[in-house]
Amino acid sequence: MTTRGRGGHVEPVRTAEHARPDHFLLHLSDTHLLAPGGQLYGSVSPEATLQRLFTDLEAAGTRPEAIVFTGDLADLGEASAYRALRRIVEPAARRIGAQVIWCMGNHDDRATFRRVLFGQVGSSRPVDRVYDVNGLRVVTMDTSVPGFHWGALSGVQLDWLAEELSEPAPHGTILALHHPPLPCIQDLAVLVELREQRELAEVIEGSDVRSILAGHLHFSTSGMFAGVPVSVASATCYTQDLTGEARGTRPQDGAQSYNLVHVYGDTVLHSVVPVTAGRTLSVTSAADSAAVLAAHGVVVPDSTVARPAKRRRDAVDRELEAMTSPITLPPRSE
Repeated sequence: MTTRGRGGHVEPVRTAEHARPDHFLLHLSDTHLLAPGGQLYGSVSPEATLQRLFTDLEAAGTRPEAIVFTGDLADLGEASAYRALRRIVEPAARRIGAQVIWCMGNHDDRATFRRVLFGQVGSSRPVDRVYDVNGLRVVTMDTSVPGFHWGALSGVQLDWLAEELSEPAPHGTILALHHPPLPCIQDLAVLVELREQRELAEVIEGSDVRSILAGHLHFSTSGMFAGVPVSVASATCYTQDLTGEARGTRPQDGAQSYNLVHVYGDTVLHSVVPVTAGRTLSVTSAADSAAVLAAHGVVVPDSTVARPAKRRRDAVDRELEAMTSPITLPPRSE
């Protein structure tokens, strides 16, 4: 097959090396929201930064299937901070058609987290959940330890995870947690790292986990753990300046970012996007890009992954849904 390019010459049609991704997620972490009007370090407004992030996302026409938050959503675990988070995120998610996935962090409060974000009765139990994103399984694990900032997973949690992973998902699994199972280049981070990491490795080795999403560090980094790639998203509130003294720490109001997660048949890409964009030098629209590819005879195939068929709901489904749906509670005063 051929196509006629610029100047009338004929070029052979070439298929791109990779089809379009099977799944597209957003990965955000460490929003550290406070009660409305609150500021971190007396000058940083985490709410304003998050609002700007979602305004820009919508304006860009970004259409992820899910938005994954990997913990430290509220700096002090305040109910009003979680409500502010919902006011920013959930309307935008509905407009772009994305599922919202919340994950606990060491700054979050389990009881308030459950009550405000899920409409459930407050509880001190770990918040571990499973989500289906069009055949891609996302498992969130609560690595928080109430009263401390280091992370851990109990034997009960690991047994639960092993049971969930015993049955492969149609398109594999993304594991989301707050504390990354990686070394950290800042010495003080060992005080708040994920402990007993080998026990987690024993559960995920040989499973269908394709990538691990994490946060906590306030800078972007990546590595491998138990044969699985780990991607740490930076924070949207403030970040760590890695140009400071070696092995020291230096928080800064700058370089906030989030990640795009593109899941392909044989790989997963994690791309860092700064919240504050630089100066635009030129623009090529999607339509112009398509025209250039057509002129060069290049075709990018659509994803061929089969979406799981949606089973028709029956009376049993509706009854189970009623039994397990969140309990709506009246607002609580602060």
